[in-house]
Amino acid sequence: MICFEDFIAGETAQAGSIGISQSDIIAYASRYDAQDFHTDPSAAKQSFVGTLIASGWHSCSLLMRLIAENFLLDSAAMGAPGIEEVKWLRPVKPGDRLSARRTVLESKASRSRPEMGLVRFRFELLNQRDEPVLEQTNWIMFGRRGSAITFYPGDWLAHPPLYVRPAVESPLEEPRGEIEPARFFEELEIGSSHELGSFLFTAEEIVGFARSFDPQPFHMDAEAAAKSSFGRLAASGWHTGSVWMAAMVAHRKRQVAASLPETAPRLGPSPGFNNLRWSKPVFVGDRITYHSAVTDKRASASRPQWGLFFHHNTGVNQHGEEVFSFDGCAFVERRSN
Repeated sequence: MICFEDFIAGETAQAGSIGISQSDIIAYASRYDAQDFHTDPSAAKQSFVGTLIASGWHSCSLLMRLIAENFLLDSAAMGAPGIEEVKWLRPVKPGDRLSARRTVLESKASRSRPEMGLVRFRFELLNQRDEPVLEQTNWIMFGRRGSAITFYPGDWLAHPPLYVRPAVESPLEEPRGEIEPARFFEELEIGSSHELGSFLFTAEEIVGFARSFDPQPFHMDAEAAAKSSFGRLAASGWHTGSVWMAAMVAHRKRQVAASLPETAPRLGPSPGFNNLRWSKPVFVGDRITYHSAVTDKRASASRPQWGLFFHHNTGVNQHGEEVFSFDGCAFVERRSN
């Protein structure tokens, strides 16, 4: 089993490959990021990019799958506290074949938990031309050699990396109150905030996501999870983030419906995010309510008809505890002069 001590700063390794089809892109996006340029090939031609592309959160989830296949499932991995930064560098398109590359940046022993240590990685998701489409930097926790490490036998990779919706779906619940119309770049107010909606994380939802994208035992099996540091079945952090995206898209559609649809500003893709924190686990039965607040905005120098707005996002459970947060940005259309 790969332990904390086995990771050496500067070490680089390549990881597997995954092909992505149009149906793969639409299957994920129809549940978690149902924007036209992810779900409708015809409508995508009129979008910011001009063609159907995968959701950035889908790309992150596929990277997670490759990491799990390559070394996490053979390691004493104990989860990750968050993600320092993700950069979406190039669009992922139907027919692309994606592989992963990992580089160990540094490692440190835990001061509070001597049985574990933390390793900081740079992960890159590469297309078939060896071009990086995504770059991610984050720490992962690993058990130390000689500590009590539990091995969880199981066929964790039995399911392919294609999202299959569970037979019983947990719906997004809309927030109460009046919805403001969609705003052009010039009309966005720094400091404005919105509740996006809430979602009940059931065992079916947690396992359904994990078997495709994050097949670690503590996300897949209640018995294995009970023996892990989580203590019970917990959602993948990428699942928590994907549901945030679904809540944001649903909120946006309500805003467009509250405006005149033919005059509503278009949204473009996001170049990435940073400071993602999974501050508390999300367990079966937790209801997470998502919020987003505008923190800044600036005009785009390269695309004068677009501007960038920056937002801080959170997820809070039914006990009022923050379980998830990150800082993101996205393109939004400017008002025509």
